[in-house]
Amino acid sequence: AFSDEGFPGRVLEKYKEVPFIELPELYQRLADVVVVDARSKFEFDTLRIKGAINIPVVYDYFERDIKILRNKTSKPIVFYCNGHTCMKSYIATKKAMAVGVQDVYAYDAGVFEWARAYPDKASLLGKSPVRAKDIISKKKLKARMLDPDSFSDKATRNPSSVSIIDIRDKYQRAAVGFFPGLEKWSSLNDMRELYQKIKLAKRHHKTLYIYDEVGKQVRWLQYALEQLGVKKYYFMEKGAMGYYKMISHGSKTTTLN
Repeated sequence: AFSDEGFPGRVLEKYKEVPFIELPELYQRLADVVVVDARSKFEFDTLRIKGAINIPVVYDYFERDIKILRNKTSKPIVFYCNGHTCMKSYIATKKAMAVGVQDVYAYDAGVFEWARAYPDKASLLGKSPVRAKDIISKKKLKARMLDPDSFSDKATRNPSSVSIIDIRDKYQRAAVGFFPGLEKWSSLNDMRELYQKIKLAKRHHKTLYIYDEVGKQVRWLQYALEQLGVKKYYFMEKGAMGYYKMISHGSKTTTLN
């Protein structure tokens, strides 16, 4: 068995009743369980466990749909997300248990470890098996990250040569963005519209500056940007929350090492 070290969900008090399943065991039992991706549809469409179904845990009707699923099958239900520090698999399992759905588990090593270990049982942008070289590394993602202060400075220095896009959803955005008059808003929930904005910026040789809520959703958008051949793009480190923190402190931020 794996050590619990590095798997915070296993030791957090609020998830102590949530049963978990480890990587090798899930692989061995794959044909005998129902695998549910608890992430957003956009993440699911990008990289997923082959054969999984998508029921986002943030979805308003999550509990209803899990009960419907249970009525259709008596197989164990296994929830997964991005792994380790992503708690959606635990949240989903706990929510299912709370409405009386039994024989449910959290697979907490996540989709990245799964894809690396069992590439033939994973799908990346609709293709399987997944090639390790096609999985975008943390280093490649970090190379596109700017701290909020640098992002703001570079994005507003020459407005005619840039395109700023806020990709938060309507609940996260709530009001206007940080760059009124300069930015466009296009949620990940409407990828067709977002793709149009990206392609337009590319056509006019503009540098894209894109931010989300906490700097995590952009990792999935990076696959689309690379696939579209976009060369000039940057993300805001820690997203809108990082920007809020910067302006509330009234001081410049520094890029994390």
